[in-house]
Amino acid sequence: CEDCGKSLIGECMLHGPLIRAKDRVIPSRARLTLPHYLTLRVLELRAGNQQILGVFAKKVIQKRTQFGPYVGQLSTKLTRYDESRLVLQVLKDGGKYFLDTPNEDCGNWMMFVRLARNQEEQTLVAYQHCGEVYFTTVKPIEPHTELKVWYAADYAKFMEASAVFIKEESDVCPLPPVAKEPVDPWICSSCRTTFATFALLESHQCIHKDRV
Repeated sequence: CEDCGKSLIGECMLHGPLIRAKDRVIPSRARLTLPHYLTLRVLELRAGNQQILGVFAKKVIQKRTQFGPYVGQLSTKLTRYDESRLVLQVLKDGGKYFLDTPNEDCGNWMMFVRLARNQEEQTLVAYQHCGEVYFTTVKPIEPHTELKVWYAADYAKFMEASAVFIKEESDVCPLPPVAKEPVDPWICSSCRTTFATFALLESHQCIHKDRV
């Protein structure tokens, strides 16, 4: 203690604890690479405070806008799997490797883009070019719209996946069912209507904003 000149184990009983100053929280590499006209939104909170994120447009994004390349670690197996994201692979030196993103400091913002469940949802197409994966818009994306991606036809063959959507209500790829934790409903502060997910609430609130 600098006040009484004693070396103590723990806090000084006479002068009390030190004032602790915390370091500034620095966003992850992936979040720092997000373009200024895109934003991340929390769509769902799962057990263990796990956030389900989505990438949304803040302004109109034109058709044929290219994003990328996708940043990830080349790996022969995935260390992190998320059923809401695309599995991506590339051909390097004659070998087929996964683009693995075990954490947010190993990738860029494209790791947050969720897969499209049907053709109406799809705004991006994923494809491989010169050993890299890029996303390109397939139609104009309006503000408050989530960016969602699926494979281009040739890349779908490379990934051994379907290049087309079989049914609108079905998932884009066969995945084992995942038990989800029950979540509280999202309530609109303007009209008190309840919604199952934050994404539905966000879409509904855009109606109120447009009316204003």
